[in-house]
Amino acid sequence: MGDSEIRIVLLGKTGAGKSSLANTIFGEEVFKIDDSPNAGTSQCAKETRSVNGRSITWIDTPGFFDPHKSEEELRDEIVKCIIECAPGPHVFLILLKVEKFTPHEKQVIDEIRKSFSEEAFKYTAVVFTHGDQLTEGKKIEEFVKESKGLRDLVQKCGGRCHVVDNKHWKDNQQDEYRRNQFQVAELLKTIDKIVMENNGSYYTNKMLQTVKKEIQQEEKRIKLLPVTISEQEITKQAKVNVLKKFSIRLAGTATGVLLGALLGVPGMIIVVIKALMTMQPTAAVAAEAAVGAAGGAAVTTGLGIAAGVAAGVAVTVGAVVGGCIGYCEADKADSVGEAVRNTAKAVCDENLQTIFKIQLNKKYQ
Repeated sequence: MGDSEIRIVLLGKTGAGKSSLANTIFGEEVFKIDDSPNAGTSQCAKETRSVNGRSITWIDTPGFFDPHKSEEELRDEIVKCIIECAPGPHVFLILLKVEKFTPHEKQVIDEIRKSFSEEAFKYTAVVFTHGDQLTEGKKIEEFVKESKGLRDLVQKCGGRCHVVDNKHWKDNQQDEYRRNQFQVAELLKTIDKIVMENNGSYYTNKMLQTVKKEIQQEEKRIKLLPVTISEQEITKQAKVNVLKKFSIRLAGTATGVLLGALLGVPGMIIVVIKALMTMQPTAAVAAEAAVGAAGGAAVTTGLGIAAGVAAGVAVTVGAVVGGCIGYCEADKADSVGEAVRNTAKAVCDENLQTIFKIQLNKKYQ
């Protein structure tokens, strides 16, 4: 395998036991566990440890559909997760409790598919927590068969599923199946198998490829500075800088998408094409990712020319145009607040100019 580490991203709703599973696998309390009513990882966290000769980097994510987070907060954390796992994770682990598969769980799976892609399931295994809820003698595969939703999910993941119990399945259990030591060993085998089946490669997409390039460019810039720091510190600082840049882009893009949808910016599809034609290929892909992450529009790029199709906030050309204006304005801003202010002004100015041109054309027709 080209990489010396295996990058694993945990996905699941708040309270599914992501942090506890990491601690169980690492054999130490790497991630703090909070048993309060508002428990759950609030920020993306990353740790690297050696497990049975493997170097594992564990990226613990905020719960999808966390009721205590705004959309903006959750979006920022997902971007942080993407930056932390760049150039891409080798394995995704979807965590679910041993309980009824409800529409809420289905929403979580849909959100994962939307944030990554269908391709991600080739790199994914399902891990059930709270294994003590299994009926005596029942195995997790039998539990999965009882629910069409779970069957379909596990089938998407190549039939890969495991079960643990971070509280009750200690090593003194008489039934080997109900020992975390046994289940962790089986899970590690599955992780190795996923990596092997994918020829040691990791999952990637346009967003991750863009992030990788931006981190590399930032590392080169930092190395030119008159300071002496380690490679590890250079990469760490580069990721911090890229996170700030992406947060500003998202703020500008989201503002542009919303205002563009509300104002309409009628007949301005050409602005999308012009905006993307002036960008470098990396920036064009970043714009696509930023607009998509903002939840307002999807921009299809190709050969430097793009056509936009708005989705989410409103199916209008305005949403796409606004998103692209926001992206361009954000790249000139030094903070989230500045990106929002500049985007609002630019979109409103564009809208007024367009309306004026339309009225002028009507007058002289």
